Amino acid sequence: MTKNAQPSNNIWNLPNILTLARIAAIPALVILLLSDSRTAGFWAAILFSAASITDWLDGYLARRMKIVTVFGKFLDPIADKLIVMAALIMLIPYGRVPAWMVLIILSREIIITGLRSIASSEGIVISASNLGKFKTIFQLVAIIALLFHYNYYWFFSVQNQLLYVNMHNVGIFYLWIAFILTLWSGIDYFVKFIKVLTGQHSRLT
Repeated sequence: MTKNAQPSNNIWNLPNILTLARIAAIPALVILLLSDSRTAGFWAAILFSAASITDWLDGYLARRMKIVTVFGKFLDPIADKLIVMAALIMLIPYGRVPAWMVLIILSREIIITGLRSIASSEGIVISASNLGKFKTIFQLVAIIALLFHYNYYWFFSVQNQLLYVNMHNVGIFYLWIAFILTLWSGIDYFVKFIKVLTGQHSRLT
């Protein structure tokens, strides 16, 4: 719970509306990614970028406005995972991301979500590390680059040669970093979970 925030039963507040908007953007993202065209990828990247901004914005507003709801605490991380996984899955048929990597990332998210549910039901609070935050940042950057995919030229040239950046290569580079952090943060959370659960069990026995 956000410090000094007051619990609220009103789900129709601005942070929650932004979270719902992020979920509503998923069908539009999927429709855009039914095409492998440059234009579709460009607008998919713009839409995903806007959704990523709302992820930061709803958390900021919840802290600033001191608004906390059970609905928001449950839905916000779900919305993040849904849009990330939707983008990655839709990119698989075009060969932009390895299917095995997406499978491992998806499995990690499901396992950690399950562990968090178990911990919550037992009244266990496990502090999140910065690894998860870094994982999310690199993951978002990677997906945006992979959605752009094609070569994008700069507005200047060197020795009459136009400079360009291949967004697919940029995306794969950051995706590998995100993948390593995904495994690292997942293992870190699992170890913390086992330690806390074992410690609690020993105190009860």
